[in-house]
Amino acid sequence: MIERFSGAVVDQLKKNLGDTLEAMAGGQVEWRELSIYVFSQLLVSVIYLALFLGGYLLIIGTLRMVVGKRRSQSVLFSQVRTVVKYLFALGALLVILAQFGAGPEFLKAMARAGFMALGFFVGWLALARLMKEAIGRYGIDPSIRQLIENLFAVLMVTFALVAILAQFGFDVLSIVAGLGIVGIAVGFAAQSTLSNFIAGITLLIERPFRIGDWVSINGQDGKVIKIALRTTWLRTRDNIFTMIPNDSVASSDIVNYSAEGATRLNIPVGIAYKESAQRAREVIMPILQSHPDVLQGGLMEPRVVMKGLGDSSVDLEVKIWITPDNLDVQPRIMADVLEKMKEALDAAGIEIPFPHLQLFIDDAKGLKPLIEPLYPQLVEK
Repeated sequence: MIERFSGAVVDQLKKNLGDTLEAMAGGQVEWRELSIYVFSQLLVSVIYLALFLGGYLLIIGTLRMVVGKRRSQSVLFSQVRTVVKYLFALGALLVILAQFGAGPEFLKAMARAGFMALGFFVGWLALARLMKEAIGRYGIDPSIRQLIENLFAVLMVTFALVAILAQFGFDVLSIVAGLGIVGIAVGFAAQSTLSNFIAGITLLIERPFRIGDWVSINGQDGKVIKIALRTTWLRTRDNIFTMIPNDSVASSDIVNYSAEGATRLNIPVGIAYKESAQRAREVIMPILQSHPDVLQGGLMEPRVVMKGLGDSSVDLEVKIWITPDNLDVQPRIMADVLEKMKEALDAAGIEIPFPHLQLFIDDAKGLKPLIEPLYPQLVEK
């Protein structure tokens, strides 16, 4: 039964395909002649592809021998190889299209479009190189460089598409006008996306933070990895990536920990009232002064100050400074300093108290039947 069903499906497909080909050809289709024609064309196309591939490998191998192994690994050689590969691919495509009966006018338009696309690509590489040199010379911020590159890429792709479509006879003005109308409709339907886009440009211009800064946005701490036109990317210390819409970023409170250089960490420490704050300071300071990640000297000298008098402890606060590069490991530094201070205070016999409650009961005669069996000495007193 399965064989009859599969045979019926094949016969039906063959009949439908034959009817379609007969309608296109204007007569009855000879399957044998059609199969021979298609097979021969495919075989010739494979031969052409092999010839073009062989020519490409020969030219690239020759260039690699001429420039040497070291230069063949450079970015410039890679770009030249991409251009040569594109030219051979374009030539193979034109030959195969001609093999399958493409008209001369279409082949000319395809060739012009291909060379025009190549010209835009080469122009993009040259301008990108000039932009990179100018950015490096003038020290432009990476976020601004990202904005310029994105906008320039969008403009280049747009002009390239318009120029390529023009080679095939499309009315570019009508297309642009139609895109304008469609753009208005899309603008109303995508107000959120446009809002994020505008907010992204505002962030790149005002620069409340830069790529590599540690920030807090809407209570989310993280390192700025990328400032796109629609979202801002953060990486937390747990290596979790967060994408926040730029509209939300621009309208929220932003705390930048890296903007002013070194950052101060405040670590609370409590000691018992019977202990001396000066003695605790003398025990803690050598730890801070010898720690490799704590900045020393000047206004960034580590300090131990009295913060207040708590309910059960004298509250001290340790103030240390770290470099922006160490913001990635800030919790580790704080934990390390805190652990060493705890060990040093224990070794010096300085008590670190914990909250406790002492209850005094005077003349509570109603509790005597409950307390007397357990604590007779208290009742006697």
